[in-house]
Amino acid sequence: MKVAFYAPMKPPGHPVPSGDRRMARLLIEALRRGGHEVRLASRLRSWDPGLDPARPARIEALGTRIADRLVRRWRGAPDRPDVWFTYHLYHKAPDWLGPPVAAALGIPYVAAEASHAPRRAEGAWAAGHRAAVEAIRRAAALITFSDRDAAGLSALVPAERIIRLPPFLDAAPFAAVTRRPAGPPRLLAIGMMREGDKERSYALLAAALQRLGDRPWTLTVVGDGPARPRIEPLYDPARTVFRGAVPPESLPQVLSEADLFVWPAINEAFGMALLEAQAAGLPAVAGAAGGEGGGVAGILRHGETGLLVPPGDAAAFAAAVAALLDDPARRRAMGEVARANVLARHDIAATAAILDRTLARVAAGLAPA
Repeated sequence: MKVAFYAPMKPPGHPVPSGDRRMARLLIEALRRGGHEVRLASRLRSWDPGLDPARPARIEALGTRIADRLVRRWRGAPDRPDVWFTYHLYHKAPDWLGPPVAAALGIPYVAAEASHAPRRAEGAWAAGHRAAVEAIRRAAALITFSDRDAAGLSALVPAERIIRLPPFLDAAPFAAVTRRPAGPPRLLAIGMMREGDKERSYALLAAALQRLGDRPWTLTVVGDGPARPRIEPLYDPARTVFRGAVPPESLPQVLSEADLFVWPAINEAFGMALLEAQAAGLPAVAGAAGGEGGGVAGILRHGETGLLVPPGDAAAFAAAVAALLDDPARRRAMGEVARANVLARHDIAATAAILDRTLARVAAGLAPA
């Protein structure tokens, strides 16, 4: 099929790396591996930080003009898409393009990682909330990565339209790495250095590591951003190496040099770096963001592929790290299970099959599930 792909939160070609950009690119690759022809419908970024009251109306008007232009371009054309696919749709990043274009062309509208926040029906994001609700209700299929998002969507659409997709990655480059020889434990943390939850995660990690006493360990930190001048002083310079931003192609090698991945994951949906670490055979200690069975807990099996701790609890985090520092055999065993689990449940090949089946069903006018 010909797929028109759109990411209103951040286009896949955006110059600033992020988990959102990475997932958009992975979805495009998964669709292509399923045999579909994918083209980027628009680079319009509808994301609204809520600082300018006039911005929603401007973006809506611009979106209407772009949608009209796309309809004129594609109606009756040989390259007309067979389906519209939007990634990351919510009140701060509404989709002003997909629903009207899909309706005008008579093609299915599909959305991945859509979310519904009823409390945003009033206030700065009221227009975005309204547009998000309309798009969600219009969707023939809603692909979601979390139980929490699925529960919110079920208030708007029948359950058969909601497809639960495990978070995924292209595991092959990570699973192929060779683990380093045994030695003093090396911890690894990966995260953007921006204010808010990322900075709070770094602060909690620093506080937890201070509780480890005289155990031998070093920490490598991968990430950069505006909060770096505040984050670096929190860590022991004798034990910590800051690598800055690392190109994606270098990540497998960086992961191969570590023994344990550590990240508090405050308020994270799931954390792509956690998947990458496990694919490379690293166990992880992480905060259980997202609740039982979802979020981080949906990709890290407590006691099997790593250890989960209550969100925001530095003492519990320190105790979990200490337990795995003190037990190298347990660390290695967890790493082996982690790699096998990612290959079996979170690899892009399985995702490609699910997406292909979903598109085939909605194109035939059937419920996706």
